[in-house]
Amino acid sequence: MTTDGWLQIALLFAVVLLTAAPLGGFMARVYAGERNLLTPILGPVERFLYRLAGVDPAAEQSWLGYTLGMLAFNAAGFLFLYLLLRLQGVLPLNPQGFPGVAPDLAFDTAVSFVTNTNWQSYAGETTMSHGSQMAGLTVQNFLSAATGLALALALVRGFARSNAGTVGNFFVDMTRSTLYILLPLAVVTALLLVALGMPQTLDASATATTLEGAQQTMALGPVASQVAIKQLGTNGGGFFNANAAHPFENPTAIANLVQTWQMLVIATALVFAFGRLVGDRRQARALLAVMGLLLIAGTAATYAAEAQGTPLLASLGLDPAGGNMEGEEVRFGLALSALWAAVTTGLSCGAVNAMHGSFTPIGGMVPMLLIQLGEILPGGVGSGLYGLLVMAIIAVFVAGLMVGRTPEYLGKKIEVREVKMAVLAILILPVAILGFSAIAAVLPAALAGLGNAGPHGLSEILYAYSSAAGNNGSAFASLSANTPWWNTTLGLAMLLGRFAYIVPMMAIAGSLAAKTRAKASAGTFPTHGPLFVGLLAGVILILGGLQFFPALALGPIAEEMQMLAGKTF
Repeated sequence: MTTDGWLQIALLFAVVLLTAAPLGGFMARVYAGERNLLTPILGPVERFLYRLAGVDPAAEQSWLGYTLGMLAFNAAGFLFLYLLLRLQGVLPLNPQGFPGVAPDLAFDTAVSFVTNTNWQSYAGETTMSHGSQMAGLTVQNFLSAATGLALALALVRGFARSNAGTVGNFFVDMTRSTLYILLPLAVVTALLLVALGMPQTLDASATATTLEGAQQTMALGPVASQVAIKQLGTNGGGFFNANAAHPFENPTAIANLVQTWQMLVIATALVFAFGRLVGDRRQARALLAVMGLLLIAGTAATYAAEAQGTPLLASLGLDPAGGNMEGEEVRFGLALSALWAAVTTGLSCGAVNAMHGSFTPIGGMVPMLLIQLGEILPGGVGSGLYGLLVMAIIAVFVAGLMVGRTPEYLGKKIEVREVKMAVLAILILPVAILGFSAIAAVLPAALAGLGNAGPHGLSEILYAYSSAAGNNGSAFASLSANTPWWNTTLGLAMLLGRFAYIVPMMAIAGSLAAKTRAKASAGTFPTHGPLFVGLLAGVILILGGLQFFPALALGPIAEEMQMLAGKTF
């Protein structure tokens, strides 16, 4: 680890905080329906879209109506994307002449992009036409991110309202999220990425002459427009197979920092917006403290593990001071690779600028663990906030048990219904991850896709299902997942991780909205100070540790012990 490396990391976090605060204020005004900077331009567009869709923006929905509307909209999006991929071979904007996508891969990909996971069992530049990339994948990058923002807003309203039977209107919230937040930021940052050297063209390829005089064909396409929203919406799906390690998708260290900022800024800004919408900015600062402490700890642990290198490389005569550069880009180095790995998994992004499967065992375990903790540091756009608020409900319940007080959070009593729904939500990840992993670890059809044996092979399995159920999308690159088994089960894990979590969360939102919001009293447990920050961080770590530590002990931890003993597989 170097001072320069830490300065780059510190600079990135500082810029995120400085820009997220004003963006959060803007988002709060947008969701409150107040006039804002973009209203004169986008207000007429918003009203036209409501008329076109037959939506009454003044009509609100109960939690059940909101949830059903969200599910119906996403089901329609899945069907459209599935058919688009299957019919790709006969549709326009296909200069490469790619055929339609196979049924199991089309299912996996459609589920992946609708659930904001962007798991890719294919190489984008050799599988997807420009039409599929733009009309299918990029569109879902906007809509799945907007869905997450809308759902988080519904839960925030549950805390902010008193004696209410509604939590908003899903179609209004999604429209505003797309129109006022995602689209303007995507346009501006796409232009910036083009200026930094990222391609944006409808040409299929370009030919160059190498230094040896050979002809090399390089895939091209509308890259910048997809990368902009894949990062801002914490989607993560790459235009190219190598994702953000590809020089066309991440050309320079400055472009790398811009994309890391993109991943973090909206999810962080939403926490600031939360503080404004509930009328207590101290609560937002407490949540940001938990997110920041755990994310910085994850970055530091990954950076330290990679900086130590490996005994095997040292035995080959390589200077251990250079760290472990296997699978990492020289133009980014250890610091920016470790930072990106922690950010993309602390979020639900899944974009990668290095191959996590090539990290040291502990360096690869930390990103996996960040996914397993629920991707709430700060998590995906929307999903991170509502996931952290569910954890906060568990934390105040634990506090109530310890001190003998009725659990309260933001003036709402946390009772049996809320706790049951919160526990049901947080059980989704371990059931999906450990359940599918247990089957895959003994099934020949699943084991055939592994690139390694022993503990690292188990890590490949655990990481794949963690990434799918956590709606992350990154992978240990040595897993060959484009088979019926992996495409089908990973798709099911993605559906569970997204929608099976959302339903109990929305039930909590409806239950809280119907309650009276009481003022804090002398007997109220404070949820804005360092005691609550420590409690919430402890609950997050204990839940993750208790659920996943045995599996991690058989995978990356066992691999680390074997590496230190000089054994390899």
